[in-house]
Amino acid sequence: MEVKLTLTVEEAAKVLGIGRNLCYDRVKTGEIPVIKIGKRLLVPRRALEKLLEQGRAVTPVHSKS
Repeated sequence: MEVKLTLTVEEAAKVLGIGRNLCYDRVKTGEIPVIKIGKRLLVPRRALEKLLEQGRAVTPVHSKS
């Protein structure tokens, strides 16, 4: 089976376990790296794996009481 070198933003969202819109938001902020080919945004698999390996700290979400 051939392993793709890039993922679509939608595929990256599935890998990360987040929603499509959140993934696009993180692409816009630069948190998720992409390359643009024509009109397509592609997430390099190696960059995504590196991002996951780094494991950034998550800011806790505070609920309103």
